[in-house]
Amino acid sequence: MNAPTANWSYPTAIKFGPGRIAELADHCKSAGMSKPLLVTDKALSSLPITAQALDILDAAGLGRAVFSEVDPNPNEANMADGIAVYNAGGHDGVVCFGGGSALDLGKMIALMAGQKPGLSVWDLEDVGDWWTRADGDAIAPIIAVPTTAGTGSEVGRAGVLTNSETHKKKIIFHPKLLPAVTICDPELTVGMPAFITAGTGMDALAHCLEAYCSPHYHPMSQGIALEGMRLVFENLPRAYATPNDLDARAQMMSAAAMGAVAFQKGLGAIHSLSHPIGAVYGTHHGTTNAVVMPMVLDFNRAEIEDRIIRAAAYLGIAGGFDGFKARILALRTELSIPENLSAMGVDPARLDELTDMALEDPSCGGNPVEMTRENTRALFESCM
Repeated sequence: MNAPTANWSYPTAIKFGPGRIAELADHCKSAGMSKPLLVTDKALSSLPITAQALDILDAAGLGRAVFSEVDPNPNEANMADGIAVYNAGGHDGVVCFGGGSALDLGKMIALMAGQKPGLSVWDLEDVGDWWTRADGDAIAPIIAVPTTAGTGSEVGRAGVLTNSETHKKKIIFHPKLLPAVTICDPELTVGMPAFITAGTGMDALAHCLEAYCSPHYHPMSQGIALEGMRLVFENLPRAYATPNDLDARAQMMSAAAMGAVAFQKGLGAIHSLSHPIGAVYGTHHGTTNAVVMPMVLDFNRAEIEDRIIRAAAYLGIAGGFDGFKARILALRTELSIPENLSAMGVDPARLDELTDMALEDPSCGGNPVEMTRENTRALFESCM
């Protein structure tokens, strides 16, 4: 008998539902915070939902400290600035508030603010047991409050940070980066611009799709990924067309969290292509995922066709693999996603460089078809 073995971990306490942001101060206190730093991005910092969160903290005697110098693809300079604010203010925890960029950078600040000098954040890349290099006791408590529905970082134990010198995205991992509590309040996502609703929603779909197609053994993630895809197909068009549809917004928040839980099973070529493009060109991550998604489906077809046929049947999509791909193409059109990488400004002269970066990305290890320099370069060309 050849029974499989695996190591599994599933997420944290999630407070889900409209109006749950009102509980923010209580959860900060339960996590041991008396002076949290709220980390958000520049665009969100001036919006009413951020003021509301700060008012809740302030009213409970927790102050209203905020750090918002977060780039769309955050880097080590953003992290250093945030750590300086955190330490100067004598803070004892981080509220990660916003989309994937703010959530990831907030985690990095919580991770590195208390570490001993000499440890670089790059020493904690998600490689083997590198995470053991960090002092786990020095990691500040984290509360996560997503205001988009895509990244799923609110239920993850890692963050993505771009090296500003090499323009490479790195996944930084530690088990204690899992937030103590996550507040999923769909009311906070109502004001998202349409293109962010589209891009983040397609990010959730990419997470579910790649996890579902990954060859690694993780049947719990497999089931979650399949149901996550259903929620995206049924609810993303509704959230995009009717921004104040709270039910659609809630279902998309669920799909985002499910995608991030599911991709413990693995990611693949969609992400290994989009990570270098985002690092070099500053493109929106989820939108980039959506652009390359149909081409990656074709790339992997020989290994995933039977699996996609089963998914299509569950999702009520006629036509098997081709019907599934057609549904994705139709969804991209409905959401005004660019047709290809050329439309996103990618220069064909840089494809060799992007290919090298894609092959270094850890996501390529979960792709159903082994990625080589030759076939990855050809995949990039098909995306142009």
